[in-house]
Amino acid sequence: MSKELVEAIADMREDDAIKMVEDALDRGEDPNQILEDCRLAMEIVGKRFESNEYFLPELILAGEILSKIAALTKPKLIASAPTKKLGTVVIGTVQGDIHDIGKDIVTFMLDVNGFEVHDLGVDVPAEKFVDAIRQYKPSVVGLTGFLTLAYDSMKTTVQAISDAGLRDKVKIMIGGGQINDTIKEYTGADAYGRDAMAAVTLSKQYVGVS
Repeated sequence: MSKELVEAIADMREDDAIKMVEDALDRGEDPNQILEDCRLAMEIVGKRFESNEYFLPELILAGEILSKIAALTKPKLIASAPTKKLGTVVIGTVQGDIHDIGKDIVTFMLDVNGFEVHDLGVDVPAEKFVDAIRQYKPSVVGLTGFLTLAYDSMKTTVQAISDAGLRDKVKIMIGGGQINDTIKEYTGADAYGRDAMAAVTLSKQYVGVS
């Protein structure tokens, strides 16, 4: 099922993808595997976007498909989620970038895994992250971005958090696009996650939950 679902999402065959997910859940398959298939599909969508095979309408449609799949899997995931909140996370797509598909998946996964998540949206200026840290007092801050221009915004945001005297109060993780160790070092973040489950794992580590 995994390969077929990945292809259905990547090819924008919405009806087929939804039917596959419904059938998989009816069979009792792991919803986390379904979300992993979504991640793999989005990697393909991202590459097609970069090569100008896909454009903004396709990205929007992919986001809509993922939202519907998330709504189907959420009840299954919530059933096994902790009842007590593990910690607080502030997340947003950095200034200059309006892509929110990856961010929305991470937000969803953090939510169903027991975190209180404050999503600041897209094209978020550094000052808004600083204000949110002061307001919500999170343990973790997530900076996302799909475009390469987001790297400079991430660096600017991390610096703004430092200048505000808040850097030692939060762990900062980044994700999206072609993030790697070099980008992590450039931005000054503590870690990067290649997918939503990596973000959950990092957040659990940062709040002291194995």
